[in-house]
Amino acid sequence: MSEAQKPTTTNQEQSNHTWFSSWFDTPYYHILYKERNYREAQLFMDNLTHYLNLPEKAKVLDLACGKGRHAIYLNQLGFDVLGADLSANSIAEAAKNSNSSLHFKVHDMREPFEEKYDAIFNLFTSFGYFENDDDNLTTLKAIKDSLSDYGFAVIDFMNVNQVINTLVPEEVKTVDGINFHLKRYVKDGHIHKEIDFEDNGQKFHYTEKVKALTLQDFQEMMNEAGIYLLDIFGDYKLKKFHKTESERLIMIFK
Repeated sequence: MSEAQKPTTTNQEQSNHTWFSSWFDTPYYHILYKERNYREAQLFMDNLTHYLNLPEKAKVLDLACGKGRHAIYLNQLGFDVLGADLSANSIAEAAKNSNSSLHFKVHDMREPFEEKYDAIFNLFTSFGYFENDDDNLTTLKAIKDSLSDYGFAVIDFMNVNQVINTLVPEEVKTVDGINFHLKRYVKDGHIHKEIDFEDNGQKFHYTEKVKALTLQDFQEMMNEAGIYLLDIFGDYKLKKFHKTESERLIMIFK
């Protein structure tokens, strides 16, 4: 059994790794979230690339790409795409779709890329995972340093105010015969999701923890990083951002 396949049964065991490197590398992460709306994601990519008016065959980086669903679609739109993620298992799966203009690599988003990109996308709340808050600023600086002179970056984050106001404390979600027991709460400036389930007679426990970053938090970090925030949207149709009502916080910057 590989390290990634071993069940994480206690918080102590999980603390030996970052929560995201252990949880994202399990097959259960992809089972739990398998019903994500792919068509909505594609429409978002359509809207975003049209808004940015990216040139034909633009170099695009999908940062924290997971199994590559967005990178694959962006490549289908005609862009030269690199998908990067910390999860070796996800990259191995994504790499099955590689071609001459679509590549994947294991990469830590805190590190800048040598190559420069016309667009960098960090999508579907793939930010704010680090234990050390300074790493969030480091990541923003790395994104800025990886952009071409005329490039744009996009962070698609949750709207923390709306998420907290509509938080479902407990629920059970059954997927592929597995009952995922979910508990959600806010603690120490982070939104936590405790995930408990059994499979093949084994008990599993994982915790997702994301920094509850508001627009103001991002603005302060961007100012410190020398980043220019150009536009803000509140959903995947690129409608105006409303602090209490919008589902997403989508930031365009350079």
